[in-house]
Amino acid sequence: MCKDCGCSITTNNHQHGHTHVDEFGREFTHVHDHDAGEHAHEGGHHHHHHDDEHSHTHQAAHETLHHNPQLNDAKTISVIKKILDKNDQEAHHNREHFNEHGVLAINLMSSPGSGKTTLLEKMGSLAPFKFGVIEGDLETSRDADRLTAVGIPAVQIQTGSACHLDAFMVHKGLHDLPLAPLDVCFIENVGNLVCPASYDVGSHLNIVLVSIPEGEDKIAKYPVMFRCADLILITKTDLLPYFKYDIEREKAEARKIKPNVDILEVNINDEASIMKVIDWIEFKRKMRN
Repeated sequence: MCKDCGCSITTNNHQHGHTHVDEFGREFTHVHDHDAGEHAHEGGHHHHHHDDEHSHTHQAAHETLHHNPQLNDAKTISVIKKILDKNDQEAHHNREHFNEHGVLAINLMSSPGSGKTTLLEKMGSLAPFKFGVIEGDLETSRDADRLTAVGIPAVQIQTGSACHLDAFMVHKGLHDLPLAPLDVCFIENVGNLVCPASYDVGSHLNIVLVSIPEGEDKIAKYPVMFRCADLILITKTDLLPYFKYDIEREKAEARKIKPNVDILEVNINDEASIMKVIDWIEFKRKMRN
């Protein structure tokens, strides 16, 4: 289960709902989401609770805590902690694997369409280091196919309903991506500005992209993502003339969240801007070595 949006990443669950009437005669539906990987009740019955619809009274009470009432349940919190603990253990294992091969692992995160795959395509012929990619998407292998078509080793992970990669998915991908020939491994996460920030996948660095067409409020609205960034790339800067976007204000907003974060502007049609990203990565790689 994702700790931010409450989505389930398991495949053996099912739901059923009940309608209840409160003391004022108001109806609301209570959904039970059963999953064999969650917590147990007597008789071996496993489930967690999710309030699908609330009365206005319930809604007002929960809005001050969290938009997702599922996350206020103590049993749900316990399950989340267990999932994250196991994920962190696997992430540590992944990082050791990268370290053994002398590979710098970089988690690329952004909302859909910000230019992650295009940036990697362009870097392929410019970078002085050899790199491969673990691709994460809900469905299709289109991004991995684009990269392999230009000679970049890539492995596709299809997450199904999960809105982020986790350490176990990345570990699975590493079985199909030989690290020995590589200097850098990019983990291109599922397009999402919320959940990927909460899951350590075993990378050494996080790069977060935000594009001009997304609007100038994304950094302030999604601070968790940008707080975990080592480098922020403001992409599609060639579109600045067509959008209301104060790029310097957005940089200042990012540094309110994380004062020491590095920020670069990227225009995919400007090779010099891509080289600045490559130089940043190469510097970090040499520092680790």
